[in-house]
Amino acid sequence: MNAARSIASSLVMFSLGMSVLHSEEKIPESPKLEQLSEDLYRLGEVILDKKKREASIPAIVNMREGLIEFLVVHEHGKLHESLFSTKAIPLDLSLALTILNFKQSKELYYIPREPGIPSDKLYQVPEETRLASRLQIFIEQEIDGVKKRTPANEWIFNKETSQHMKPTHWVFGGSDFFKGKYIPDSTGDIAAVFVTDNASINYPGSENTNDMIWEPFTDRIPQRETKVTLIFAPFQAP
Repeated sequence: MNAARSIASSLVMFSLGMSVLHSEEKIPESPKLEQLSEDLYRLGEVILDKKKREASIPAIVNMREGLIEFLVVHEHGKLHESLFSTKAIPLDLSLALTILNFKQSKELYYIPREPGIPSDKLYQVPEETRLASRLQIFIEQEIDGVKKRTPANEWIFNKETSQHMKPTHWVFGGSDFFKGKYIPDSTGDIAAVFVTDNASINYPGSENTNDMIWEPFTDRIPQRETKVTLIFAPFQAP
């Protein structure tokens, strides 16, 4: 089976297995996978690079000041508390990461007592899965014709330490489905600083349950509406 057919097969099986239905009011139906070149594919607004194992989405600077709980949300999501917004559909990004062989680790999510009601116990996840879920997120800008990548953590300010967010990985948890719908498609939550199982990706640092300390690092951030690309890549330990 060639690469294109293999990826398309993975996409179909994932979608059918989860019985995916989108929220018609906010998020349009997921498009088909399109091959752009030998290693590049497009899924809606998401670009997959099979060779680099990277997924990228277009985004704009949404906030330069005020408390934030999210790195990025869908444009119909919680814009009042997110550094970036994007047109990319959350499920498309999760599908892309799955195709690129990132594993979903629910290590930061609480086991539900019943649907919609969490318990006080976190999921126990094998170390192999934990390692396979780790991402690093970059902000890519074009400056004077040259593309520059910056770790997303460096644009998030911690009020308690007066420094940027610690350089660490992010966790692809994948969130979940509720009544046949992918939860992040309904909430718009994509990558969260303040941990939530409504988001596909979460920051794992010990400060991820404090919603009063995170702000945009204003001195490092361009004007609102500035276009950037967010890149989700394999984590490389320092």
